[in-house]
Amino acid sequence: MRGLAILVAFFLLFTAASLLIPSPMFPGNFFCTLIGGSASEYSEFLSAVFNGVFYGVILWLVFVLISRRFEEK
Repeated sequence: MRGLAILVAFFLLFTAASLLIPSPMFPGNFFCTLIGGSASEYSEFLSAVFNGVFYGVILWLVFVLISRRFEEK
């Protein structure tokens, strides 16, 4: 349950940061470029969600790996 809270917190943090930062962030802008013009009016929000998912999952995996190492000792 603790891992889910970490995942949600980092997802929300990076989604909000992507919306507030005026410059495009990788990988959200890359995915929106791949999607093309069909979602151009939602590209800012899609980019923020992609960034939130990408960075949230990466940091969640780091958290899980570190917590497992501490539990082994």
